[in-house]
Amino acid sequence: MMNQNSRRSFLQTTGMALAASTMTSSITGAVASGFSPLSAVSSEAVPHALKGRLYKTLKIGMVKVPGTLTEKFRAVKAAGFDGIEMDAPGMDVEETKKAIAESGLPVDGTVNSTHWQIRHTDADAAVRAKALDSLKGALKATHDVGGHTTLLVIGHGKDGSEDDNWKRSVDSIAKAIPLAAELGVHIAIENVWNHFLYDHEGDATQTADKFVKYVDELNSPWVGMQFDIGNHWKYGSMGGWIRQLGRRVVKLDVKGFSRAEDKFTPIGEGDIDWADVRSALHEINFYGWVAAEVGGGDAAYLKDVASQMDRVFGLA
Repeated sequence: MMNQNSRRSFLQTTGMALAASTMTSSITGAVASGFSPLSAVSSEAVPHALKGRLYKTLKIGMVKVPGTLTEKFRAVKAAGFDGIEMDAPGMDVEETKKAIAESGLPVDGTVNSTHWQIRHTDADAAVRAKALDSLKGALKATHDVGGHTTLLVIGHGKDGSEDDNWKRSVDSIAKAIPLAAELGVHIAIENVWNHFLYDHEGDATQTADKFVKYVDELNSPWVGMQFDIGNHWKYGSMGGWIRQLGRRVVKLDVKGFSRAEDKFTPIGEGDIDWADVRSALHEINFYGWVAAEVGGGDAAYLKDVASQMDRVFGLA
């Protein structure tokens, strides 16, 4: 994934084009060769459609709708989403609970808002203690508004060697697991461009081996992956990574990526093999939430994003 600044730039500039998944074996072959044709298709025409298995959500930062939080929630629901992810720390719990009640839109989870700046891999033990406090606070706030996941970026490779970053972050995150279990909120690790658990200068043949080992070392049903479909298409097969991660996937993020152009794209654009992604999600028997993580916009734009998700996953 991108660092904080480039991520912000991407979210601000991502376009609004609609996209769709593959329909026939010939198109599937084209996707495997690096092409992703666009077409408006119903779920019946999409092999391995996931209708009834996936629930659409999005990040609160994408909602560029004026008005109160309740009005934003209503706009998100009207656009076709089933839930919304908030930021914690930073979320006003009482205001959020009021927006949920008045709009009928649930908060399915949160994003730990300080995880890029205050990291579990930091060499300074005092900083790691602050990262732990932030994570615990996010878990509590998530529970208070009825959510069930807190997305976490575990750190950054620049903080030290892989071995050092591994030990520091595992030791720190493990201290939050008892609270996660008590509250019933998953710590959902996102695969991001943070130079850790993959080779940032490597090619597209990489696997999810290190992510599997990392999650397994934490050894808890309350720690899993919020697997981002798009973040690591540059480095490996997203269907293959999903199959490797298996039961460890507790939630999904989604965006597009083009290997040909080496850039992130709207959902469905680029050259991700969506047919293989759908097949992989069926194979691991995934049911749950998928969160859009693309550029923000108004109500019409959000409706387009929901439609993009319908098409690539076969939800319409």
